[in-house]
Amino acid sequence: MTTTITTENTPKRQTFSGVVVSDKMKDTSVVVVLRYVKHTKYHKFSTKKTKIMAHDPGNTKKMGDKATVEACRPISKRKAFKVIA
Repeated sequence: MTTTITTENTPKRQTFSGVVVSDKMKDTSVVVVLRYVKHTKYHKFSTKKTKIMAHDPGNTKKMGDKATVEACRPISKRKAFKVIA
């Protein structure tokens, strides 16, 4: 019995776009992702930021570059994303 894996059945992984704010670590970049959210009670819009540590083999991204990160298996304690673009 052979099983084939098609791309139609595989779930989409989380992807975020942001700006690299740190590239000091080996094979790791810190990407800041900004979100524009509305407060549930007061209906005021505000900007929230999230810092994501992403695996970047070879340190291809430098500070200030735009980066797209994708969820993957945990690589270390705080790193569960990888840079795809």
